[in-house]
Amino acid sequence: MFEVQKITSGYGEISVLKDIEFSVDNEIFAVLGANGSGKTTLLKTLARLLPLQGGDLTLDGKIVSNTPAYDMPAHGVAYVPQEGNVFPDLSVLENLSIGGRTGHRSKAEKLEEVFELFPRLKERRSQSGGSLSGGEGQMLAVGRALMQDPSVLLLDEPSAGLSPLFVDILFQSIADTRKERGVTIVLAEQNAVKTLEIADRVMVLSLGEVHLLRPRAELEMSDITAAYHI
Repeated sequence: MFEVQKITSGYGEISVLKDIEFSVDNEIFAVLGANGSGKTTLLKTLARLLPLQGGDLTLDGKIVSNTPAYDMPAHGVAYVPQEGNVFPDLSVLENLSIGGRTGHRSKAEKLEEVFELFPRLKERRSQSGGSLSGGEGQMLAVGRALMQDPSVLLLDEPSAGLSPLFVDILFQSIADTRKERGVTIVLAEQNAVKTLEIADRVMVLSLGEVHLLRPRAELEMSDITAAYHI
């Protein structure tokens, strides 16, 4: 379980998130909100790329508030940023192999699972990461994160800039990852419609504060629309 206890976070002396509190466990936890609401700041904070200005983060009962970002994979956390998430000069296989350096299972076993989830990556395994399309690049970024054998996967707007076809493929893969591998997923997204198709719970941020937090089954699209127009 990832517990977020009244955290405040931001950049330098500027606070973006204010007293955010929630917990995530064995689910797809969606974070929605308009541009500037704090979604990316939240994921960077959970990945420990941004320092806390207040509050605590607890992972499986251990406080990780001051854990450096490079140690988070050892705690089972993998983070996929929205941009700059592949090594463009390395091949697809080399990108995936870098992710496979952590975890207890063999790299070959994890690679087979990633190729099953993303067959297109297997077809392009010898190509450089920089030669892939936007959708293929996102598949590679998610695949490399899964090679870490994470218990928590943080995805920052993975559908940004993708064609509808790749959005459908990517969201189905996210749902399959949750179902088949039991990975807890925190998904920050702008695409509310697709997100609501796979999420278990939804939190809507507005100006760095929690405006709404409900199970998906208790949520209507009108609730989301209203939150975006606060």
